[in-house]
Amino acid sequence: MAEAEFDRALDHLRENKVRLTPQRKIILNYLINHHTHPSVEMIYDDLKDSVDNISMATVYNTLKLLVDYNLVIELKNGDGSTHFDYFGHPHYHVVCDNCGKISDVFDSHFTEITKDLTVMTREKTGYLVTGNNIEVHGLCPDCQRKLHLNR
Repeated sequence: MAEAEFDRALDHLRENKVRLTPQRKIILNYLINHHTHPSVEMIYDDLKDSVDNISMATVYNTLKLLVDYNLVIELKNGDGSTHFDYFGHPHYHVVCDNCGKISDVFDSHFTEITKDLTVMTREKTGYLVTGNNIEVHGLCPDCQRKLHLNR
């Protein structure tokens, strides 16, 4: 499945006349296969020893490009850091307010919910909605255990 997703993303970039450098392909593939919501630094640290001609600037610029082409989204963490997520399959995120962990939530109703949210927003504000990122906040199971909040 990841290979088909990678091919689909490459096709989308080719259709938009984006130059597909080896570094861009590797970073895209990394994001498709890592669901850890990495930061620029995390991606760079994971790839620097195995990828030629990669720098923090290359990672940052590639991520910006992938965000611009709606393949990747930026997630602001509670600690002020920015993390990235491949968004090939629509989903929302739940963020732990204690440790900052970000988890994907896939649900068949998500597309319907975002459509309803778009219509409601348009009706109430007149805005032409161009996108959204839905986040739910709480405490992850690990933090609940650490804080003795399990019920």
